[in-house]
Amino acid sequence: MTARSAAEATRADFPHLLEIQTRWHDNDVYGHVNNVVYYAYFDTVINRYLIDAGLDIARGPAIGVCVESQCTFKASFAFPDVVHAGLRVTRLGNSSVQYQIGVFRGELLCALGSFVHVFVDRENRKPVPIPEPIRAALARIAGAPA
Repeated sequence: MTARSAAEATRADFPHLLEIQTRWHDNDVYGHVNNVVYYAYFDTVINRYLIDAGLDIARGPAIGVCVESQCTFKASFAFPDVVHAGLRVTRLGNSSVQYQIGVFRGELLCALGSFVHVFVDRENRKPVPIPEPIRAALARIAGAPA
């Protein structure tokens, strides 16, 4: 990212974008998408990227477990909006990865989030190195945060 702050992120700052259609039940009684739904968008863009990169979430020996997540809300949206979830990696460790997610309505940044996965053995839940094909895919979307 350029010298802009993370709060000024644009869609172009994220090397991976996923279009997500809001759903009727995403809205709350206040007429906008409820805050917890943003975390579902985070999960969706991250896990869709990992699955497309070859992570076998049903049977693979390593799985990603969320150990930390955060969201800063900037603007609201509501059904029937279409949002774009931008994804990039801000830190790639041996067994963990930190993502930054931007949720956009058009060019407007509506939410900026972070999410940390630790890859663990499916059976014993002990940290393991990120599988090499997944590491390579994560490296492709790596970019320093503002």
